[in-house]
Amino acid sequence: MAFTDELEVVADPIWDAIASHPMVEALGDGTLDEAPFRYWVRQDYVYLIEYSRVFAHGAAKAPTLERMGTFADLLDSTLNTEMDLHREYAAAFDVSEAELAATEPSPTTRAYTDFLVRVAATGTFGDLVAALLPCMWGFNETGKRLAERGTPDDDRYAEWVHMYAGEEFTELTEWCKSLMDDVAANATDADRERYRERFETSARYEYRFWDAAWRQEEWSL
Repeated sequence: MAFTDELEVVADPIWDAIASHPMVEALGDGTLDEAPFRYWVRQDYVYLIEYSRVFAHGAAKAPTLERMGTFADLLDSTLNTEMDLHREYAAAFDVSEAELAATEPSPTTRAYTDFLVRVAATGTFGDLVAALLPCMWGFNETGKRLAERGTPDDDRYAEWVHMYAGEEFTELTEWCKSLMDDVAANATDADRERYRERFETSARYEYRFWDAAWRQEEWSL
């Protein structure tokens, strides 16, 4: 059994919870109010900045030149392509570049990104991959489940579903799952248990990221 098959047992209840969350259900049927999604778009922009730092650590810690190059490519595409696309997508919801740049991380965004960057900076390459995987896997799974229900009438939400259910993002997810399997294949039992814990923590934060947007979470003080 591949290691990601073991992780799937951990992940499936979380993916189920995300797919049945009221924000995700409303996104999927095109009825989602714009306010929580504007919040999501702004927080995801902050997330992408820290996500890029994880890729930078991945390039530094990668054990082979091939993997180093892949992480360097992901860093470049995130900083110089995906973030531009995110700005364009945000504009469709009347969120300006200035608003994106001025966004303060929510408590959940801060906690999630701090966890990712800390694991990337202080953990092993395997720890980094395990913590990174839920972001790709969770979005891909959510996109595919929503796509199975049909395309939202709102073109902007339909674009989100098509992006994360699409072939390109599915290939990226499968690459990261394969990388996790390769790293775990020769790991000790203790390492594999730690990878599982890292993975589960990130997957839980994936759920909380949606929930925070739905509640438009703010700092209490």
